[in-house]
Amino acid sequence: MTNAAIINEAIAGRRSVRAFFDTPIPRQTIIDILQTAARAPSGTNMQPWKVTVATGETLKTLCDAVVGAHNDPNFEREQTYKYYPDQFPEPFLARRRKVGWDMYGLLGIEKGDKEKMHAQHGENYRFFGAPVGMMFTMDKRLEIGSWLDYGMFLQNIMIAARGHGLETCPQAAWAPFHKVIRPVLNIPDEDIVLCGMALGYEDTEATINTLKVDRAPLEDFAVFLD
Repeated sequence: MTNAAIINEAIAGRRSVRAFFDTPIPRQTIIDILQTAARAPSGTNMQPWKVTVATGETLKTLCDAVVGAHNDPNFEREQTYKYYPDQFPEPFLARRRKVGWDMYGLLGIEKGDKEKMHAQHGENYRFFGAPVGMMFTMDKRLEIGSWLDYGMFLQNIMIAARGHGLETCPQAAWAPFHKVIRPVLNIPDEDIVLCGMALGYEDTEATINTLKVDRAPLEDFAVFLD
């Protein structure tokens, strides 16, 4: 394969994996992935990213705590930043609905089955069975430019992981549970919890990992002017 083909496959083949084997990942592999990802560009080389990597007992403690909060009807989630708009305009609403119902359809979860939807959503807080859970934080004082930089860092992690035969799932779902996460991972109040990410070997037999997610055609988002 040419260099272009290798890079194209690494990017185009990336997807959010939602079932992992629990096979341990060597720490040096995680270190290599994060060191490579940290070559992401950032405004004036600020490098705003901070990562806490949870494995073993720490991972279990974190997951148990957040699953407990997720299942507690009295627990109040706290949105520390706004990921989605209050109302989705088109075509974004249609895209959002399609991926949701495609996923639930694969799992045999019917529309309106809130109990099964809740249980499936709760798999986020087990990192979908992955042996590595990463939590990403950033100094609250930084502005939107650093959020843009952070996205490039996260993408680098997801692509670099594939070079090691690993897959990922980025998860904004963790952020509303930051009050539960902080004491387990020793995250200070001056840092905002942005998202989590599962890292591990894909369970290729899991039905949910057969989900195919569409992408809009080039003409929907690109304009060429000569």
